Amino acid sequence: MTDTVRIALDAMGGDHGPSVVAPGASIALSRKPDLKFLFVGDEAEIRPLLDADPALKAVSEILHTDVSVRMEDKPSVALRKGRYKSSMWLALDAMKSRKVDAAISAGNTGALMAMSRLCVRMTPGVERPAIAAIWPTLRGESIVLDVGATIGADAKQLVTFAVMGAAMARILFDIERPTVGLLNVGVEEIKGVEQVKEAARLLREDDFSTLDFRGFVEGDDLGKGTVDVVVTEGFSGNIALKTAEGTAKQIGEYLRSAISRTLLSKVGYVLAKHAFDTLKEKMDPRKVNGGVFLGLDGVVIKSHGGTDAEGFASAVELGYDMARYDLMEKIRQGLAHEQSTRVETDEEAPAALVGAAS
Repeated sequence: MTDTVRIALDAMGGDHGPSVVAPGASIALSRKPDLKFLFVGDEAEIRPLLDADPALKAVSEILHTDVSVRMEDKPSVALRKGRYKSSMWLALDAMKSRKVDAAISAGNTGALMAMSRLCVRMTPGVERPAIAAIWPTLRGESIVLDVGATIGADAKQLVTFAVMGAAMARILFDIERPTVGLLNVGVEEIKGVEQVKEAARLLREDDFSTLDFRGFVEGDDLGKGTVDVVVTEGFSGNIALKTAEGTAKQIGEYLRSAISRTLLSKVGYVLAKHAFDTLKEKMDPRKVNGGVFLGLDGVVIKSHGGTDAEGFASAVELGYDMARYDLMEKIRQGLAHEQSTRVETDEEAPAALVGAAS
């Protein structure tokens, strides 16, 4: 890693395009002055925003393209129309060719995943990707994966997710051996589908130096922050994510309705304003904006499409941390241990059968 962290930004991605991407990059730059940016998109839209921000302009380049992926495009359509020439693809390609250290897009999630797998490729030893999200909890934050990339992961893939999630947690939380739990319908060993139970067996039997496996966790443990990393497959993980987001909005609406109902409740709000402001800050989704596409041979961050500049800045800072503190090397270290353990297990099994037969 050089003295600077270089990030490619899909400037045309998301609901708002450059009008959010550029201010978001500027906010991130004010917090991380060793950042440099490659803005990929329509120069006619990007250039005036950089001209208005001399500090951002000084650390930025523009790669022009007038092709962009629409939010409603199917991945197949995005690949057909935007491969090699869209702002999303060119941002990914800049990372693949090591011109930058990370790529960030607020664009179409399905298209970004499809293009990432085709352009960036998978990390050797990883079969399927996972989207890792930062989850606010009662004790701080946890990492939850997969929240939508891989539907129906098998046991070995869940173990790989655990290794990759732990690598991310080591960077974000500065913990040498993050605690890891498998999301299940109960904490008892007999509960759950076979893939989850088999993944638990593998994680218990392998002495991972990069993670501390704590067994099964349930849905309510997500908010408690029982473990640093919660592992599940993409179907249940995405449902959990959307349920949590919807519940947060529901609670917010309940509070707003209750506060404005009577004069007494309005007075109570004024008296408790500090507590409400603290709650609002804790539940602010912009502070945890950004999903990391784990399993790719590079750092790819997906920002929420409808976020504002502050939210996009959070995604940029997440990409900065993943690149600056070498997420890929930490994943490779964890995978090397996992794969060597599998080889040892495979070699021991025939010997055990021979011994039993004699």
